[in-house]
Amino acid sequence: MTQSRKTYVLKLYVAGNTPNSVRALKTLKNILEQEFQGVYALKVIDVLKNPQLAEEDKILATPTLSKILPPPVRKIIGDLSDRERVLIGLDLLYEELSEEYWEE
Repeated sequence: MTQSRKTYVLKLYVAGNTPNSVRALKTLKNILEQEFQGVYALKVIDVLKNPQLAEEDKILATPTLSKILPPPVRKIIGDLSDRERVLIGLDLLYEELSEEYWEE
């Protein structure tokens, strides 16, 4: 039986080519390639070039990762260097953490 996997729709809001923005994008791509393997769509939005998109989505700081699908919408602010926090924010690590917690 084949398990159907969720498709993740993500937006990464950055402000130009700052070190935090570059680090966030690099870290996110690494996580997506390892954990999502083709079941995601990522749109990178530069708020300096498209400020109206940041305003519409109520983005107050960059970099910000916004998970649009599957619901609920989640936002993670920062350079995404805390891999565990990113995975929890994307609802990927919850089950693994729960299992580890109960095994100890």
